[in-house]
Amino acid sequence: MEEARQKYYPTILQGIHLVILYIFIQTIVDFPLALIDYYTGSEYLYNPIKKIALGVGSVVFILLYGIRKSKSPVLQIFPFKLFNPLIFLPIVAFLWGAHNFLDVVNAKVEQLLPPPPWFWELFNRIFEGDYGFMGAFMKVSVIAPVVEELIFRGLLLNGFRRNYNGFVAVFMSALLFSLFHLNPWQMPATFVLGLLLGWLMLRTNNILVAIIGHSINNTLVLLSVTYWQQIREHAIYLQEKEQLLYQSGLIIGLSVLLMILTSIPWLRKNRKLS
Repeated sequence: MEEARQKYYPTILQGIHLVILYIFIQTIVDFPLALIDYYTGSEYLYNPIKKIALGVGSVVFILLYGIRKSKSPVLQIFPFKLFNPLIFLPIVAFLWGAHNFLDVVNAKVEQLLPPPPWFWELFNRIFEGDYGFMGAFMKVSVIAPVVEELIFRGLLLNGFRRNYNGFVAVFMSALLFSLFHLNPWQMPATFVLGLLLGWLMLRTNNILVAIIGHSINNTLVLLSVTYWQQIREHAIYLQEKEQLLYQSGLIIGLSVLLMILTSIPWLRKNRKLS
């Protein structure tokens, strides 16, 4: 009788459990504070000390829990293979083009499911730092990419790619990544970002590429939110929407080709070193 194929941690179901556990840990602290703030007009939920303590504590717990369950070497879960740094140039170009298409998709989603006023208040809070722009940059472009990539392109993708083929591993890690953000208006963007970062992990086998790629994406969003009016007055955004999307499509296609080319030599070296 053929032996059952060994399953590595996490499987898809175990990955779902890990994400729910992560959300639960934060919710049991955030929900009571949100109620207190609502009825008293306080700001406990957004207290910097609370955010740092909860953020660090919940992440450390999830990482230690996942690493222990995985029983894999740390450098296998969070690999640091050689990669070509030039790959970040097409990543920037790809994300710029993708954001232009996602603006159209998000507008359609908002028409079908108009977001409530509290959502925009919460969304804007994400990009407001306790110490001005640099505080927002540290939160959005440094802390969030490190935390989320260690979990989704580290713990989750490591198990998924050992249990399933590359397509399923990348697709499911991207889907859980988008669901993790808990709002339908952000799902298209986070899903596309998750697909890109998962694919890059398969190509480069380096968690830093995913972290920096995520940081680039969040920085572009932060800049667009902070300097919305100035950006929209640039000549490239004053042209017809169809023309902008046509140019964005060409840039996306060229960027994918360049990402493939800049990862091929390093991909071969990684396979030899693995």
